[in-house]
Amino acid sequence: MAKKSIVAIVGRPNVGKSSLFNRIIREQKSIVEDIPGVTRDRIYGNAEWLTREFLVIDTGGITLADEIFAKEIKIQAEIAMQEADVIIFALNFKEGLTDQDHMIAKILYKTKKPIILVVNKYDKKGSDNDMFEFMSLGFGNPIMASSTHGIGIGDLLDAVVYQLPKVENTQKDDTPKIAIIGKPNVGKSSLVNSLVGEERMIVSDIAGTTLDSVDTQVQYNNKKYVLIDTAGIRKKGKIYDGIEKYSYLRSLGSISNADIVVLMIDGTQSITDQDTNIGGLAFTEHKPIIIAVNKWDLVKNKEKAILEKEEEIRSYFKYLQYAKIIFISAHDKIRIGKIYDAVDHINEMLKKTIKTSVFNEILNRAQLVNPAPDHNGGRLRIYYGSQVEAYLPTFVMFVNNPHYVHFSYKRFLENQIRLQFGFEGVPITLIFRERK
Repeated sequence: MAKKSIVAIVGRPNVGKSSLFNRIIREQKSIVEDIPGVTRDRIYGNAEWLTREFLVIDTGGITLADEIFAKEIKIQAEIAMQEADVIIFALNFKEGLTDQDHMIAKILYKTKKPIILVVNKYDKKGSDNDMFEFMSLGFGNPIMASSTHGIGIGDLLDAVVYQLPKVENTQKDDTPKIAIIGKPNVGKSSLVNSLVGEERMIVSDIAGTTLDSVDTQVQYNNKKYVLIDTAGIRKKGKIYDGIEKYSYLRSLGSISNADIVVLMIDGTQSITDQDTNIGGLAFTEHKPIIIAVNKWDLVKNKEKAILEKEEEIRSYFKYLQYAKIIFISAHDKIRIGKIYDAVDHINEMLKKTIKTSVFNEILNRAQLVNPAPDHNGGRLRIYYGSQVEAYLPTFVMFVNNPHYVHFSYKRFLENQIRLQFGFEGVPITLIFRERK
């Protein structure tokens, strides 16, 4: 699965960053807003232009309650510089250049990342003289735009796609790429060091795709794996008090580049909104997921506690019911080999194919046991279906009308498929098409 490039929008408040963000991702609504806990703030989204897909970060969605104004702007720009492949520097045409704009420009001068200057809130057809003031920043000709009216957005996206890293045609590598994500202090560093360490031979070090990360190839039981450190795992970068939101933002690139995601949580603490937010990043990227409950060596009455913790996890991560749960101690190297076993199991699930005849038998039985409810003025009828070739298990069902599919019945069908065929740890895609 190819890594998505990251585009960050930076700029002081009141330049229209969020409206620009919404305009860019208007065709992609991948963030599941009706599931509690997936994302608290809509600070990132998927976008596509000229067949190129990329992630967009809206730094305007991040606020620091107790930080002084200048420091907030500085942090936003620095995060963008570290994580983004392309940076959109947004300005306000109506207000002209300000001291804060110049402050951000000085920070951006330090990066070697492509900078695209966009002057937002430009609601008129003006002359070339309108851009001269903004050209003085030294980032080339600005793109005059209005996110409200759609002026200049196509030119902006053209410039973004032109500056994105080129997609290289490389031979397919079947080595599983495993990203380990989680909030600070859950033991990500300890797990990485344990997985790479005792009785495991480091084959090679591969240059990382983000500033603070390294992809490490390891061998376990004569099988190769690539561990993707989320940015900052081994090098504790600048940590600002009260900015927990940044920890999952910095995991975006690693999640995108991974085949399988290990979501780590602290087994000695209650699950937090931030845990579910981070899990939501992997969910919206449709990644196979393993939930690793760490520090289990510190828990008393382990047998009883396991049942309670599993119930808590399933309750908080309702959207990750398919995820496999493993209880480990990264520090003491207890059960960490189970992570490799889970990865191998997921790989088998990804390769599993279901015969069309068997699949249709399950569909017919499901409809007999639980007929579809009335929805949108009609009742769904599934005529037949089959599995199609895709990286993730994908099933196409031909029906009388796709608009009759209620979300609860879609979930019921998915549960029936999992009950019969497994697919533990792997997301399933169901596609409904009208039979012509």
